[in-house]
Amino acid sequence: MAQGQFKDGIAAGRLSQAQYSENFSDLHPPLDRHEAVVEADRCYFCYDAPCLQACPTSIDIPMFIRQIATGNPLGSAKTIFDQNILGGMCARVCPTETLCEEVCVREVAEGKPVQIGRLQRYATDVAMEAGRQFYERAASSGKTVAVVGAGPAGLACAHRLAVSGHAVTLYEAKPKPGGLNEYGIAAYKTVDEFAQSEVDYVTAVGGISIEYGMALGRDIALAELAAKHDAVFLGMGLAGVNALRAEGEDASGVENAVEFIAGLRQADDLATIPVGRRVVVIGGGMTAIDAAIQSKLLGAEEVTICYRRGKEHMNASEYEQDLAASNGVVIRHWQQPKRVVAVNGTTVGIELEYTRLVEGKLVGTGEVVTLAADQVFKAIGQTFDAAPLNGSGNAIALEKGRIKVDEEGRTSMTKVWAGGDCIFGGDDLTVSAVAQGRDAAMSIDRALMG
Repeated sequence: MAQGQFKDGIAAGRLSQAQYSENFSDLHPPLDRHEAVVEADRCYFCYDAPCLQACPTSIDIPMFIRQIATGNPLGSAKTIFDQNILGGMCARVCPTETLCEEVCVREVAEGKPVQIGRLQRYATDVAMEAGRQFYERAASSGKTVAVVGAGPAGLACAHRLAVSGHAVTLYEAKPKPGGLNEYGIAAYKTVDEFAQSEVDYVTAVGGISIEYGMALGRDIALAELAAKHDAVFLGMGLAGVNALRAEGEDASGVENAVEFIAGLRQADDLATIPVGRRVVVIGGGMTAIDAAIQSKLLGAEEVTICYRRGKEHMNASEYEQDLAASNGVVIRHWQQPKRVVAVNGTTVGIELEYTRLVEGKLVGTGEVVTLAADQVFKAIGQTFDAAPLNGSGNAIALEKGRIKVDEEGRTSMTKVWAGGDCIFGGDDLTVSAVAQGRDAAMSIDRALMG
């Protein structure tokens, strides 16, 4: 272990380069051909398969697994891409343990499901590495569509529209495309710049252009997009971060977990990423888990997740919670932040209040505990910023702070659809965003073509 690991405060370079490489290697190494065929043979190819019903994008899972088993990985990839053009990334980050694999008949009967996610990765990797495209653009429709946000929803929408012959312009606020896939996924889940490779694969169909540094409400107005294009799709995700609502949370050392993960993903050298010796993460979702595990992998000595409710209430799956524990992360339940303890403006600890449920309502007990910490990450949810929408002069109906859409993704504004994390009723999953973008594209196509 590097000598610098035991520095107090927030420091970079706690580990050797070899340790960084090992710690951030692929979480689930890809299956080779033999392993994929053997695993595919475990599938019962169920009629009316429960795994298919559990997939938000409705991939024909028994079909693509059968195609792998019969030595046809390219055919398998097409079956996947027909429903989910971002099937490669979803194979890496989708919580299969709570979706398709949870209802697998093998899981129910034996406690060991078919490894659907890893099989999906095998097939899509074969196709992408071969540069095999399965779709050709239809004749030009003469219609143009603006897609705001080059994340999972926007990319899925753009691809489906482009295949239908429409010209698509993606407006992306950041310098790189990919959205959550590029900036918000743990580095050990998607290695080797896969997010950018997938964007290149998706846009290779043609008819898709991307304009960077274009934020809605800052660089371009919604009314302008609606006037310039025949349709608009909004897929800009969530920009705001909830506050801790704890005294002293503006102290040095209190940071946004989303920004920490994004910075780590964009770093050319992990040794340049500073991390505390004692890290506390506040939250119970995937962002909290990813921030905590990666803090440990960067060389933090003690990492603790504090969540205000019980284990069963955490948004992070049991698998992800176990993954955190296996990496040395301690998860404490029924605790909420009360005060950041600081000396001369620098975080040295955090005071937490114990909680409990009283008639279904979470209340503090008055009992507190203080944990030593030189770095505290906020991972208690993101919020949608509606100002860029109505700043254009056109009101779009919202519901509980997010965009209200109908079953086809239509908003209350003519010519405007939406999908992904920015819409009300979503579950904040990459795979669901892909489905919403795809379905909105089909609705847009029907509207444009009469």
